Amino acid sequence: MKTTLCLILLCLSLSIGRAQYTELPQTQKKSINFKSSQFKDREFKPRKNFFKERIIPVALITTGILLSNSDFEKSLQNDIRSSVGKNFYTKVDDFTRYAPVVQMYAADILGAQSKNHWFDQTKNLVLASIISNGTSTILKKEIYKKRPGDEDIYSTHANSFPSGHTTTAFTTATVLFEEFKDSNTLLAYSGYAFAIATGGLRMMNNAHYLSDVLVGAGIGILATKLVYHFDYLLDWNPFKKMKGVAFAPQFGENFGLGFYVSKTF
Repeated sequence: MKTTLCLILLCLSLSIGRAQYTELPQTQKKSINFKSSQFKDREFKPRKNFFKERIIPVALITTGILLSNSDFEKSLQNDIRSSVGKNFYTKVDDFTRYAPVVQMYAADILGAQSKNHWFDQTKNLVLASIISNGTSTILKKEIYKKRPGDEDIYSTHANSFPSGHTTTAFTTATVLFEEFKDSNTLLAYSGYAFAIATGGLRMMNNAHYLSDVLVGAGIGILATKLVYHFDYLLDWNPFKKMKGVAFAPQFGENFGLGFYVSKTF
């Protein structure tokens, strides 16, 4: 079953990737005007590197599927718990998964050059989160896999695969990467440090196995790459031409996340 899933995933990746490289006939190229009013203020650039960008997330998902329920990951999980202590537990991973979002909006407020306007950033973040977390939630319900441990608080939850925290963390980290990869390399990659830390802490907390984390990471990256690949199709921004608009994230009690928008007249 695992081998079949991996083959399907790889074949799908190859077939769609090939389509990304297919050239249009010359006559059709001339008839398509990507600078029409539909794409006003946004320059359309064919993204032929989507296949390359998909290699890493597909590899993560494939590896995770192959490792799931293996003796190796169970042994690794036991070693991790032994190294940190059987009573180790932290809630830091509840925060680190959202750290790249804070980084992105803080950079916007400080005037760092990003790929998109803050509204487009938020739009892509929401869409990527819906796709990635929706996929993760469906898999959790369909794949009956118990969390590691026999006596801790997670033992009765058969929704280990994949890791939702890790999915969120790599979704937010990839949004940050896409926004600043061309203007600030250090900032762009820094989000992945928080994402990796989130995945590691989920294993240290005995909440997930390695395969859960790998697949969650792959889903988060792949969903975000997909959204940014087709973001020109959703060219709608009511705030782009408005001046004096300020935007910042707000955090409330119980890990609540909100947004603050103000207009100066």
